[in-house]
Amino acid sequence: DEWGDTLRNNGGEFGTTTGRPRRTGWYDAVITRYASRINGLTDIVLTKLDVLTGIEQIPVCVAYDVDGKRFDEMPLSQSDFHHAKPVYEMLPGWSEDISGARTFDDLPANAQAYVRFLEECSGSRISAIGVGADRDAIVQVHDLI
Repeated sequence: DEWGDTLRNNGGEFGTTTGRPRRTGWYDAVITRYASRINGLTDIVLTKLDVLTGIEQIPVCVAYDVDGKRFDEMPLSQSDFHHAKPVYEMLPGWSEDISGARTFDDLPANAQAYVRFLEECSGSRISAIGVGADRDAIVQVHDLI
C-alpha cells in the first residue's frame, strides 16, 4: 500500500542486483516475541529507525485477529495464521532528525518511548539502533560482546 511504498522508498529497500522492491511493513511484536522465544534471542539490533521520522502515529502489531478472535501469541495452526489480520497499537511519532544521534539520550522522547515499547513487547532487549544510512549511524544501548 501507500505506507509500504513510503517505507520502502525512505529506507532504500530495493534489491542490490535486481533493483526489485522489497516487502516492507510495520514492526510485528508478536512474531518477534515468538522468534525470540524459539531461537533463544537475547538482543535485537533495530535498524532503520530513521525511516519512521516524520510519521505522526506509528503502528506496531501487538496481536492478530483471526475471525474475530484475538491472538496475543502466534496462532497454533497454519490455517489460523494464514487468516490472521494484524491488531495495531498506535504510538506517537517524532519529527526531529535522528541521524546524528549516537546515544539513546540523543533520541527524541517519542523515539525513546517507541524503542522501549518494542523492547517490552518483543521479549528481547534492543541493544543497538540504526539511525541512518552511514556505517557509524548506530546508537549502542547495551554492549553486544
